[in-house]
Amino acid sequence: MRYIDEFRVPAAARELLREIDALDAHGTFMEVCGTHTMAISRAGLRPLLAPGIDLISGPGCPVCVTADADIDRAIAVARKPGVILTTFGDMMKVPGTEDSLASASASGARVRVVYSPLESLAIAAEEPGSQVVFLGVGFETTAPAVAGTMLEARRQGIDNLRVLSFHKLVPPALRALVGLDDFDVDGFILPGHVSVIIGSDAYAFLPVEFSMPCVVTGFEVTDILQAILRLLKMGASEASLEVEYARAVRPEGNPRALEVMSQVFESCDAQWRGLFTIPGSGLAIREEFAAMDAGTWEVELPEPTRSKGCRCGEILCGRIKPMDCPFFGGRCTPDNPVGPCMVSSEGTCASYYLYSESDGPDERGEGADIGR
Repeated sequence: MRYIDEFRVPAAARELLREIDALDAHGTFMEVCGTHTMAISRAGLRPLLAPGIDLISGPGCPVCVTADADIDRAIAVARKPGVILTTFGDMMKVPGTEDSLASASASGARVRVVYSPLESLAIAAEEPGSQVVFLGVGFETTAPAVAGTMLEARRQGIDNLRVLSFHKLVPPALRALVGLDDFDVDGFILPGHVSVIIGSDAYAFLPVEFSMPCVVTGFEVTDILQAILRLLKMGASEASLEVEYARAVRPEGNPRALEVMSQVFESCDAQWRGLFTIPGSGLAIREEFAAMDAGTWEVELPEPTRSKGCRCGEILCGRIKPMDCPFFGGRCTPDNPVGPCMVSSEGTCASYYLYSESDGPDERGEGADIGR
């Protein structure tokens, strides 16, 4: 395994940019992972690439793809008497139909921000008179930790920990995306974190069934540029699945993490913001853990409403870019977000807002170490 510093050498990044330019090729590539989106924007990569190369963001931010109805359910659960709802901080400001968890907390709901599901287990042990509900949001990266926490709660005999599972699975969402009539992408930059868990073999259907070139890559500048170079060299006629992030990703993934996840969860249909209900794309709690499932609680939910003008859903599908939304940078900012793409630290709108690419990398001080 090479040291990570080897993937942060400016000279290597500049050489990769020259190789990409020399190909004189073009293509539109979707980075699926929100961490990739933020890394690309932070480094100022888009303005450095040749004009014919376009990078667009996909539904790889777990906060962003959480549907309004799921947010509404989380808020309703948080407002139940005797409940302490624990959640990652990114979820606090995500708007539901009428409210957010932040506004629910301000009006008296007991909502606590945690950095790990294990913190929820500790809170449950400290608050035996309360029902502690962890809001499970994330992809295959976070689901094993949640499953492990539930198994540990059972082992310790802590019976007041519950989970509200809104976890999502990446491969079914990619299958849904490439099946859209208006999906116009020449290749996928596949997520590194998720792939460490599920393995690269989980994406084999993309080149085989859809002739879609794919590269699993890491999060350093040279990782991402290597992925773009490989995709340009492939093309649809030679579509295959390659792993640039071989220092962390194996074809079979992490068997232990997958085993723990499958002990507690089973696949189910799930609603994705910007898409629709995708078969087999969510994780439901298995019947043998039903006593820990807060998703079965009866709660009163608000009537769903039409979109308030936020175009986050279209951004997540790669149909438009953040600047195409009339709210971007005006009515919608990280301090006052209208939609979840501006809320999350991995949100596409947040990345574009924080690292404005219209100024160029040198003016903003971003990406200057790899500028040409």
